[in-house]
Amino acid sequence: MAAAFSLQIAGRRNVGGISHSNAQHGLYDANEYFSKRFSAVSSLNSLAISADTDVILPEFSTKEEYMEYLTERSALPQGFASGTASGKFISVEAPAMGPLPIRGTVIHLTDGPTDSWAAVFTKNKFPGSPIIVGRDRLAKGGPLHALVINNKVSNVCSGGDGVADSEKVCAAVADVLKLPGGAETVLPSSTGVIGWRLPATELAQDVVPLAVKALQVENAVNAAQAICTTDRYPKVRSKTLSCGARIVGIAKGAGMIEPNMATMLAYIMTDATVDKATLQSMLSESVNKSFNSISVDGSESTSDTVVALSSNLVPMSKSDGDIAEFKDALMEVCSGLSADIVRNGEGTGHVLRVKVKGYPGTNYQATQMGRNVVNSALFKCAVAGNDPNTGRLASAIGSFLGRFNEDASIDEMSITMGERMIFSAGKFILEGDEVEKELSKHMEDAQLGECDDFPIHQKFVEIGIDFGSVGTGTATVLGSDLTKEYVAVNADYRS
Repeated sequence: MAAAFSLQIAGRRNVGGISHSNAQHGLYDANEYFSKRFSAVSSLNSLAISADTDVILPEFSTKEEYMEYLTERSALPQGFASGTASGKFISVEAPAMGPLPIRGTVIHLTDGPTDSWAAVFTKNKFPGSPIIVGRDRLAKGGPLHALVINNKVSNVCSGGDGVADSEKVCAAVADVLKLPGGAETVLPSSTGVIGWRLPATELAQDVVPLAVKALQVENAVNAAQAICTTDRYPKVRSKTLSCGARIVGIAKGAGMIEPNMATMLAYIMTDATVDKATLQSMLSESVNKSFNSISVDGSESTSDTVVALSSNLVPMSKSDGDIAEFKDALMEVCSGLSADIVRNGEGTGHVLRVKVKGYPGTNYQATQMGRNVVNSALFKCAVAGNDPNTGRLASAIGSFLGRFNEDASIDEMSITMGERMIFSAGKFILEGDEVEKELSKHMEDAQLGECDDFPIHQKFVEIGIDFGSVGTGTATVLGSDLTKEYVAVNADYRS
């Protein structure tokens, strides 16, 4: 299957079919594009490529294995094309750095605009200009025809007119694609350095035309790679429904990860027929249970965005069964992407999974307590060194309760690490060298390479906190350890 797929891609690498000279001048032959696009889709469908990513990804030995796995399982839903291109710019704020690289990605709904789209944005009080534009698009309720995403510069609180810069890039996409609804049917996203002006002219004149020229309908891997910044590898999750529709999601994010909505940037595409209200409701719920339950470094981004949109090309009934299947599939894709982001975190050497049960409060409060554990610098450092310092874990739990739930009873609380009970009835259970060895071995087994450019496994350092019968709040929170590599990456981020 991998070989057939590779041959197909080689034969249809450029579906846009736009000459380089035409792209440079913003000219675009829509009839030529759609003719080639439908021919490509027919070829794609004849191969019946609909493999999905596993809920738990397999172990990989090389980057090539991982990329082959993603490529085979990232076939775009019907009605979507993606294209990417690179360019150069000189930062107004740091011209001494010279020409810097920037990438742009265009995701195009090839069969026309859709009203079936949903989004959730950061709640950070310093939102990026694309967030301001996106909120306005969402509030107006108009259709979407394309997305445009750039890395390197996040367009947040810059010295220029950030909103106008975002709109300029959207207008370029609309112009090159000849979108009948114009720039208002294009949703922008930016990620990268905060405070720098967006190189809108370079993106609009140089990058966008070439990204449109590169539009293809094979798979989402090119877009997943292009939106990365400090990410060590691309992230894709997919699921095929019983009606034949597909859900395919991509995401980027490695640092500044503790979302208050989504996490950094995530885009979920589907061809299932689903109305706007239903999609928004499902997306919001999925985000709360996945992207809102992770943390790499406790820092909420100014650019967090998650978008879901449907081409509505594959009929899906409104029966309870089909709706439930779609909801579960969307949750699976979101959960997979959010876990991938933590595993791909800047300098991540271990992924922590904290499961809270019986919390005397709401699920949201249980999530906040889980975050307090995975954000404890002392405990994160201990995990990085495979040191089962249970006192630091208890301190993180106790400090949260002391500040936010002083009356909570811990009489029935039990704490586990791995499969070992380490705390019960108000006391630690740590006697004997074997306990220390077992806990340390659990951490060692979950260790990742801090600089690996592919995920070698899907293991976690497992932490269980059970309050017994005192409450009903539950949560699962994922987090990262704290390594020297994380400090090195963030010390050199702009240089």
